[in-house]
Amino acid sequence: MAPRCLLSIHAHPDDEASKGASTVAKYKADGVHTVLVTCTGGEEGSILNPAMDTPEVRDRLHEVRRDELDLAARIIGYDEVVLLGYRDSGMPDTEANVHPDAFAAADLDEAVARLVEVIRRTRPQVILTYSDDQSGYPHPDHLRVHDISVPAFDLAGDPDYRPDLGPPFAPSKLYYSVWSHRRFVAMHEKFLELGLESPYSDDWFTRPNQDDRITTSVPIHDYQDVRLEALLAHATQVDPTSPFWFGLPREEARTIHPYEEYILAASRVPTELPESDLFAGID
Repeated sequence: MAPRCLLSIHAHPDDEASKGASTVAKYKADGVHTVLVTCTGGEEGSILNPAMDTPEVRDRLHEVRRDELDLAARIIGYDEVVLLGYRDSGMPDTEANVHPDAFAAADLDEAVARLVEVIRRTRPQVILTYSDDQSGYPHPDHLRVHDISVPAFDLAGDPDYRPDLGPPFAPSKLYYSVWSHRRFVAMHEKFLELGLESPYSDDWFTRPNQDDRITTSVPIHDYQDVRLEALLAHATQVDPTSPFWFGLPREEARTIHPYEEYILAASRVPTELPESDLFAGID
């Protein structure tokens, strides 16, 4: 039986901490080989932690963000971190979108080929990527992650596609990571129950809702703190006083919706929905 491998594809340093970190930690503890692909260096990210907003940090932000990524990856338990090599494209309709090295401006075929090479080399049965519906946060790099992941999933196993990229390998399952509406509601209600000010304003509850598409809820009861510790590793991007991430006492936060949720986008193996295991159906 081939060793199990899970590959996660993210846009910037810190995305691996906010999306799916506890899931990856759980599977790592179960002996799964874990691989992180980060598509950009996060060069356009704002320094959101006032304590880190210094000339020294600003002058070498790219290197600082790489160090933060390495630390977060160790906390989560990634066995390998792969940098796809593109530049952060910045927020929509900014000058950074058209930088010649920007991910959003990259040749799509070349970006897909880079990802196919990683898939063929690491041979993951399961791939995690971003949803086809990102209307709630249409960052150019997040959109591009989806745009390269779907064809790479299909082409990695095609022996006629770019044999120079390695022996063909067809992953079994492709998932989209989502933050469910019910998670936001549960957290908001816990803030109110504890008499705390909730960071979830009314607009959070009018955002696009994909709960009806969720197929897979992975229990993360023992791994919830991994997300928080990995977020703190991104000291430039994450303010440790942020009520959004850290406003609830940890002992309370652990009791709220202890699942991370996914949409099964493609499967080459039979599986019954709903699932609680990303590797369901894989021998």
